[in-house]
Amino acid sequence: MDKMKIGIVLYPTFGGSGVVATELGKALAKKGHEIHFITYSQPVRLGSFRENIFYHEVAVSDYPLFEYQPYETELASKMVDVVKYEKLDLLHVHYAIPHASAAFMAKQILLSQGIKIPYVTTLHGTDITLVGKDPSFEPVITFCLNQSDAVTAVSESLKKDTLEHFKTKTEVHVVPNFIQIMDEDANQVQLIRQRYALDNEPVLCHISNFRKVKRVEDVLLIFNEVNKKIPSKLLLVGDGPERANLDSLCRQLNLCDRVIMIGKVRDTAHVLGISDLFLLPSETESFGLAALEAMAMSVPVISSNTGGIPEVNVHGVTGFLSNVGDVSDMAQNAIKLLESDSLLSKFKMNALNRAKDFSLEKVLPLYERIYKQVLSK
Repeated sequence: MDKMKIGIVLYPTFGGSGVVATELGKALAKKGHEIHFITYSQPVRLGSFRENIFYHEVAVSDYPLFEYQPYETELASKMVDVVKYEKLDLLHVHYAIPHASAAFMAKQILLSQGIKIPYVTTLHGTDITLVGKDPSFEPVITFCLNQSDAVTAVSESLKKDTLEHFKTKTEVHVVPNFIQIMDEDANQVQLIRQRYALDNEPVLCHISNFRKVKRVEDVLLIFNEVNKKIPSKLLLVGDGPERANLDSLCRQLNLCDRVIMIGKVRDTAHVLGISDLFLLPSETESFGLAALEAMAMSVPVISSNTGGIPEVNVHGVTGFLSNVGDVSDMAQNAIKLLESDSLLSKFKMNALNRAKDFSLEKVLPLYERIYKQVLSK
């Protein structure tokens, strides 16, 4: 079977799992596969009309009887509908909860109607490392992993966590996150950069959803140390629960004229294109997609050494790794790079070359191979 009809179920938000699932669908469609996105709103990275791509919205009913709306049930019903009437070959669900359990329910309903539909579950991180460790979710996640026709994880670190915390009998395949390497117009980059920083001012950058696990206050503390030694600018991209704390700390450290809060951005390439260093001091990252996106724009990464980050950011080559919370070490590493033009230039080139190991062209065939294995069973 050369061309497949694939249903992709995802969270349509700015988070890494939604971005990866959307870009995967777009790339598969470009190769001639028919892709059906199934979710509650249009994925932020889906863009305009494209050939071979269809979007099916899960309408969540507002019944006064329910304190919490039964999204999982309505998602399963929508999957049944799309599989049956669009004649899908398989479902690929990103994030275990509630997508894998909804896929299992849809699979059983369709089976009762004589339709066989396999589903692939991709684990992205917090579905295992945070939500999955909650005892109230563990039996459901374990069951859904064991019922999946294939399971993938985005890093060796996440695979290890999955096998440690769940009694899964299904093999977990590691398929890393991927990136599309793009050439930026150097003149355009320079024009944008001039709006934010002087020619002699380095630009540091952080992109996240500003949750506690991202340790965004550490980003400011690192920048504070760097800025004392080398006057710089910090671009903060994103928003979330820690935003108010960031604002407060910014005023406390008297950094508000050096820190630019950009908010949520659909396409981060332009921001990364004007950056010299990327800061990722997270408590945990199952992969570190933000780091990879930075490296693909030739931006070295100063990060913690947790989870899957060391599988992406190579210490002393593409950036530096430090223990979680070691703000001083991260700041020193940043200063070391920014003080030497030749070293920074070398690390920028290394970062781009490393990012090419995770190119879409290398990763896409891994998913296609798994789909074909599942369909040949």
